[in-house]
Amino acid sequence: MLDIGLRLALSPVLLIQGATVRARALKLPEASGPREGTIGTGPALSVLILGDSSAAGVGVTHQDQALAGQLSQQLSQDFSLNWRLIAKTGATTASTLKHLEGFVPSPVDIVVTALGVNDVTHAVPFGVWQRRQHALHARIDQLFAPRLVYMSGVPPLGLFPILPHPLRWTLGRQAARFDQALATSLGARKHWHHMPFDVPLDPAQMAADGFHPGPEIYALWGKEIASRINTDWPPVSNRH
Repeated sequence: MLDIGLRLALSPVLLIQGATVRARALKLPEASGPREGTIGTGPALSVLILGDSSAAGVGVTHQDQALAGQLSQQLSQDFSLNWRLIAKTGATTASTLKHLEGFVPSPVDIVVTALGVNDVTHAVPFGVWQRRQHALHARIDQLFAPRLVYMSGVPPLGLFPILPHPLRWTLGRQAARFDQALATSLGARKHWHHMPFDVPLDPAQMAADGFHPGPEIYALWGKEIASRINTDWPPVSNRH
């Protein structure tokens, strides 16, 4: 209740700061390069990366430097990897659900998601976000029948250098709340896993806009997810 009261009291300031940040923020393009491919040797593995601008590689020039490229390079050391990226700058949980409406079911082994920042910055109400997340979980299971899903945690917006206080504090608190709810909601889903965004957000390693990852952060993020996949694959119920 305290957070809600403070946000209401600060709302005029937050609105002005939000508008100022959007007006002044450096607009960076999505990373260029292929959004699907096959790489590596070994047992077959298929991976789908689904998400927003961070999944699309904003902050680096080419997909090789972005999450999809870094994750693929790591996994290709142990697997014959078929990978695909579905990501768009500005994507929210709602827009991702809408985008997936026209998809034909196509099974993959693993789905990796990177969503949540835009839900926070667009001030999506907490309860609405939870309902949309549950709908997204069902849609992913229906369309892709993945054996494992890794949902990247909502990044700590309270550490983003481009954001001034009190906007940074407010968005940081809401991001933490969303992330905790995400982790809790996945606890009872055996093949779904929450991946906390534990990569250090050193301002010197972030993109020029102060909001997106730079190449070092993408590399650490990709390595962390790949390590978890290598540990968990194949799922216990399928090991012989």
